Amino acid sequence: MSVSKAQQRATNKYNKNHYDRMEMKVPKGEKESITEHAKEYDGTLNKFLNRAVKETMKRDKNN
Repeated sequence: MSVSKAQQRATNKYNKNHYDRMEMKVPKGEKESITEHAKEYDGTLNKFLNRAVKETMKRDKNN
């Protein structure tokens, strides 16, 4: 099922108003293994990266 252009615009507007975007660079060849790990444990790369950042920040504050 395709998404209408109106739905795409609405989604883009929502995302722009509710989320900040960040870019992450990794060495060539690591993207695939990170993505596979994320799918196995969190379902999506975005969920995995958010969890990794939050856990690391929490751990850093406790040290």
